[in-house]
Amino acid sequence: MSYAAEAFNVMIASPGDVASERAIVRDVIYEWNAVHSNTRKIVLLPIGWESHSSPEMGNSPQAIINEQILEKCDLLIGVFWTRIGTPTEDYASGTVEELEKHIQSGKPAMLYFSSQPVVFDSVELEQAAAVKKFKTDCQSRGLYQSYDSLADFRTKLYRHLQLKVNEHPIFNKLESHSSSEISESQTQIPKLSDEAQILLKEASLDAHGTIIHVEYMEGTDVQTNGKNLVAEKRDRREVAKWEQAILELSNEGLIVGQGYKGEIYQVTNLGYQIADMIAL
Repeated sequence: MSYAAEAFNVMIASPGDVASERAIVRDVIYEWNAVHSNTRKIVLLPIGWESHSSPEMGNSPQAIINEQILEKCDLLIGVFWTRIGTPTEDYASGTVEELEKHIQSGKPAMLYFSSQPVVFDSVELEQAAAVKKFKTDCQSRGLYQSYDSLADFRTKLYRHLQLKVNEHPIFNKLESHSSSEISESQTQIPKLSDEAQILLKEASLDAHGTIIHVEYMEGTDVQTNGKNLVAEKRDRREVAKWEQAILELSNEGLIVGQGYKGEIYQVTNLGYQIADMIAL
């Protein structure tokens, strides 16, 4: 079934030594779309020079990439490992130039550095030193994330992407007012089951806004605000109601999962707003 959605371009910026990470970025974006695009009415489009640039003469390669791709992107995901890349006229590399110009435009950027083991003989020392210097320079300019394996990168990126889309104003133009400015006429309570409403309300009262969904030998728990909401751990019908409640809240963007195991969720800004409107 078709639906109207707003498209956002996501620039993947990285040197040539992180091809696996580039593929993971695309996979994570596609997974976000599959889970959230219908309810959020947002579609994320992964963009890269290798797939979205076309031949053109008359300017430097990087300037052409900037004009054809970078300037049209809304979010940038940058990844570095052992290489900084090929220098441009004004920057340490094309990737660094893309990142810097994107930041200068006032748009959000998510930056990652790999700490994976590497075969020493395969590393160009000058490139590695340039990455280290750039990483040091970034410490006082914002927050970046390190990862120690591809699986770690995938898990962190999936979590961070959900947080970014749920919280950043560029993706929430209709929700950019503070919670005190949003009236019930502006933000409608979505249709939620009784269990979903209870779960969201309790989670909003939790000190950390956290929901824990745990399966073990004795059964299943759904915990928040110091309570276990599953009365009968071994009753599959009872467990299914609360698991459905988690799915409802996640699909509505009211909670966000922390990784792939489906064990920990946190209430989003929108989730708190809706919770405040629920009277139990």
